[in-house]
Amino acid sequence: MYYDVMMAGFGGQGILMIGDLLALTAMNEGRHTTWMPAYGVEMRGGTANCTVVISDKRIGSPITARPHSAVIMSKPALQKFAPRVRPGGVLVANASFMKPEDAGRDDLQSVFIPAVDLATELGNERTASMIALGAYIEKTGVVTLEDAVAALDSTLPEKRKKLLPINVAALERGRDFVRNGK
Repeated sequence: MYYDVMMAGFGGQGILMIGDLLALTAMNEGRHTTWMPAYGVEMRGGTANCTVVISDKRIGSPITARPHSAVIMSKPALQKFAPRVRPGGVLVANASFMKPEDAGRDDLQSVFIPAVDLATELGNERTASMIALGAYIEKTGVVTLEDAVAALDSTLPEKRKKLLPINVAALERGRDFVRNGK
């Protein structure tokens, strides 16, 4: 098994955190992982992306030109990274900021989820990336949601531990959106 994902959006959207969480979850499940973050100098509001590679075998490089999938939280990131996803791959995109036709692709297994709208309903707009990750996990099955929830505690910084329940709810909301289509 070899699976890679590009995660991208604006700085401050939690892109690097969800990538770190996915990599840690896969590692806790006994797989080899790499997590390679990148972000603009602006941080919040600038660009942020990361690549996560998950494999049953040793990983030669964390770099991937044609990922199997992408989790995209902003329209500029969609325009930059959607063309790179392999045909037949998975695209999870934030429908609060973009429409399916913005991807310019009809050969992907796409989930357009209104992540910001759903996060606002949960009471914290900053959980939108966790909602997208929950949708991604449900769509791909690359890790289990239960293991992601277990890894979440060690991913959150100490000062954010009080946000653990809402982040768990966000992961579950993303999963439920894929399961129920709403």
